Amino acid sequence: MTNIVALNHVSLLVRDTARALEFYQGLLGLEVDESRPQMDFHGAWLVVGMAQIHLLEIPPATATADLPVHGGRDRHVALEVVDLGALEAALAAAGVPYTPSRSGRRALFCRDPDGNAVELVEIAAG
Repeated sequence: MTNIVALNHVSLLVRDTARALEFYQGLLGLEVDESRPQMDFHGAWLVVGMAQIHLLEIPPATATADLPVHGGRDRHVALEVVDLGALEAALAAAGVPYTPSRSGRRALFCRDPDGNAVELVEIAAG
């Protein structure tokens, strides 16, 4: 039996915390965890159920020149969502490119402003 029981957090490198928060908080609707301690670099912690996404503003962040268009073939964070259609509409309205999952699941992939791949997977409500 493994001693590992849950995902605590995923850290993503970003160039500009405010710009990243426009995507994660503004577009995806994640809540900022205000308990993040003062550190020697900018960033933010975002609540995702019992886990978190840590945005680390540590320039230079990931270069986007050689990233594949479809994030499923890249390292990525996967988030469970209840209404994929609503997020798809929000991404389209914001001009954020996305591609459907190639697995046949109700899921899509997009990239944050720093090129980090984000998978949005629809789960059953309730």
